[in-house]
Amino acid sequence: MSDTVMNYDGGSFRDPDSRVFLQGGHVLRGLSAQGAGEWRAVSKAKFFRKAVDEGRIVRSEERKGEAPWELILVHERVPFVSYPYEWGFAMLQDAALLTLDLQLAALAEGFTLKDGSAYNVQFHGTRPIFIDVGSFERLKPGSVWAGYRQFCEQFLYPLMLRSYRGLPFGPWLRGRLEGIGAADASRLLGWRGALKPGVFPHVILQARLQKGHAADDADLRGEIKEAGFGAELLAAGLQRLRKLVSDLRWDPEVSAWSGYGCGEHYSAADLRRKDGFLREALGARARSLAWDLGANRGDYSRVLAETCHTVVALDADAATHEGLFRELRSGPMKERVLPLAVDLADPSPGQGWLGKERRRLEERGRPDFVLAFALLHHLRLSAGVPAAELADWLAGLGADAVVEFVAKEDPAARRLLARKDDRYADWTEASFQALFSSRFQVIKREALSGGLRVLFQLRPRRAA
Repeated sequence: MSDTVMNYDGGSFRDPDSRVFLQGGHVLRGLSAQGAGEWRAVSKAKFFRKAVDEGRIVRSEERKGEAPWELILVHERVPFVSYPYEWGFAMLQDAALLTLDLQLAALAEGFTLKDGSAYNVQFHGTRPIFIDVGSFERLKPGSVWAGYRQFCEQFLYPLMLRSYRGLPFGPWLRGRLEGIGAADASRLLGWRGALKPGVFPHVILQARLQKGHAADDADLRGEIKEAGFGAELLAAGLQRLRKLVSDLRWDPEVSAWSGYGCGEHYSAADLRRKDGFLREALGARARSLAWDLGANRGDYSRVLAETCHTVVALDADAATHEGLFRELRSGPMKERVLPLAVDLADPSPGQGWLGKERRRLEERGRPDFVLAFALLHHLRLSAGVPAAELADWLAGLGADAVVEFVAKEDPAARRLLARKDDRYADWTEASFQALFSSRFQVIKREALSGGLRVLFQLRPRRAA
């Protein structure tokens, strides 16, 4: 196949020996002669085969190469792609530990990772999996870990900021895809942070070295080789780094939403009706991908996961997201529900080169079912998103949906409007139903007690 017609992934251009592309719904990786040689060596290594069997490295099958590639790999497909700026503390920490564990195991058999990128990791539910098999190469004598600086910027510094200062790292990683530089991390951690474990050698010293234009990699490798620095010393340093990462902690404070459950605004009877309404809408039909918008504690994400292969549970509140991930990690739905910290009023945009290295939410996999319980009134009354645009966005996903209308007279909605002018005359059940019925078939409607909250089962209108 011609190089010009291959559907290359927008974030896969940095390694000329290993590029990912899509073909017929499959994820493929083209390897150059150099890349193919490294793959054939590492794929026979015990650590690599063991990690694949354990689900820590993506499973791959070889296919005959075609121009311009010497060899092509067909990878198992990750159900939904996510990015580090959509992860919470525990998710980033788990991904960091996986990266270090694989690097240590590789070193023991004479291999190393070319880089230390957080984007090399994806999640099957709450299980991290390493996807960039082209990142492994044979270890050269006298080598240092080339990925150390990148690991610090994309893993260590964000985790330190959250652990030591309570600062969210998502905006920083979203604002700079390369991560947080050592100088910026040093300023953000401040003088108090300088006393914390690992900050001086990994942050302050690195910032000084970078500012002072330290010896380049070629000079450094030569000096290390002359000093007799080997894989054993490199492994010892990585073990210390792993302990540092493992020891970092973040205990989120209770937020307005982390203590908020599904029962605060409903009677027990209404909760049973909501549960029954959702289950009836789902039916017995198996679905591939569902989105739970405003998932909160994930009660309904778990219901979705009973019939949906993958559920993406989206919530903007960091403490709520953190709690959900930690609960799911040891529960029966740990590989079915993927919790992401996403503000739907400000979702992740296309980023990087040409805006294609990191894709918008909708471009990473269209859902076949969408749930929006007690969410849309927040987007309308708090964020001011026009109601017609809400309806257009949901309809554009092309999925069956269950949504909940919450009237302005509802106590929770009144609190949202308490400190602002009520400019939302269009937010009535009649106008809501008119907007959605012009874009969906309304299969079922059910008012909960009091009539201030109404459930709708929707089916998209198919183009003629």
